Amino acid sequence: MFSLNKKPTAGLPLIGVGLRHHHFEDALNSPANIDFIEVHAENFFAQGGASHAMLSDIAQHYHISLHATSLGLGSSLPAPQKQLAQLSNLVERYQPILISDHACFSWAEVSGIDTHAGDLLPIPFNDESLQMMVANVERAQQQLGQQILVENLSAYIELPGSTYREAEFLVKLCQQSGCKLLIDLNNLIVNATNQPLLSCSAKTPSFSDQENILAYAKQWLNRVPKSLVGEIHLAGCTQVADGEMMIDDHSQPVSDTVWHLYHYALQQFGAVATLIEWDENLPSWQTLIAEAEKAKLIAKEVFSTAQKTAALNKLSSNHLKDISGEQ
Repeated sequence: MFSLNKKPTAGLPLIGVGLRHHHFEDALNSPANIDFIEVHAENFFAQGGASHAMLSDIAQHYHISLHATSLGLGSSLPAPQKQLAQLSNLVERYQPILISDHACFSWAEVSGIDTHAGDLLPIPFNDESLQMMVANVERAQQQLGQQILVENLSAYIELPGSTYREAEFLVKLCQQSGCKLLIDLNNLIVNATNQPLLSCSAKTPSFSDQENILAYAKQWLNRVPKSLVGEIHLAGCTQVADGEMMIDDHSQPVSDTVWHLYHYALQQFGAVATLIEWDENLPSWQTLIAEAEKAKLIAKEVFSTAQKTAALNKLSSNHLKDISGEQ
């Protein structure tokens, strides 16, 4: 066993990784210089068992973040009370530093039975969806006793009826419900890549090259106030040829495009908690931790540059004051 210092480096974001069953033993037996781990909440809804015993041990060494997929916050049918109660039990047991779910539709009544779609489905960005999401987020936060983060979705169909841009819609959600955003940067890249294949409008521009894709993603980020961002997700996915649909499969290292966007996001939002996701074709624990180290290096570069710029500005300001005093 080992002991980790849970205090983050001053001025830098918390950096963590998504923990999957394949890496449980490694997380316990191979010390890693990370600040937190994220687990999928629904994997621990069952009472007791080996998984809880393992997670309890892991929680002695790492902060825990709970990432849910079952609340369906954009559904007209609210998540059953049982789902919220199970998540609430996990929150009480593990005291997570972050709780998150998605801006999606999942719940519907089928033959009189509340049914989960088994997927994260997109919603139209309009006032009706906003009203439902605000109510569902407020209900969840009241039950959990803690602010939640809502993640932007990678969507493979574009629904008619939207009256807001996605970023504008999510900002309104935060302002009206008190939640914050979990911005998944790879989802932005995936959606920009797929946009020409999905658009309901012939006027939608094509984002076929990386420069335009990055420009789209940066414009999306520019619409979000710094105060509303609570976490950033980084992931990689299988690359595709032009004209093919890109799927956010979390099966590859973080792409150069996403790393570039992460650098920009840190400049925009400051030292926001950051997580590496990798769910398919799982790498070794060492490879996963190496991705987290890349995130730390970028953060150090961004914030050391910002500190130097601030120091130079202060020196310049003091120099000007001295000159004015002499005159």
